[in-house]
Amino acid sequence: MPAFSQIIVWIIVGLIGGSLAGLVTTRERRGFGMLRNLGLGLVGAFIGGLLFRLLGLFQGLDRVSISLRDVVAALIGSLIVLAALWFWRRERPN
Repeated sequence: MPAFSQIIVWIIVGLIGGSLAGLVTTRERRGFGMLRNLGLGLVGAFIGGLLFRLLGLFQGLDRVSISLRDVVAALIGSLIVLAALWFWRRERPN
């Protein structure tokens, strides 16, 4: 069970990562809006953290701190989630 402080860090990192992914993909300052950015960032942080842990990149992602490597992992994970959603919507018959 994660500590309360870890959950707060995940929310902050997720919001930053999701906002950056929204900024990169929509080219608007707001991205997808605060709640969608947060949701995207949280899922992206989870996916990015798992991926980076499996590949052995950026050791220490589970510490209770906000660092550039945490934001990078959340951003990359968020972009992976957006790409997966894009492919899924593209392949889905209308």
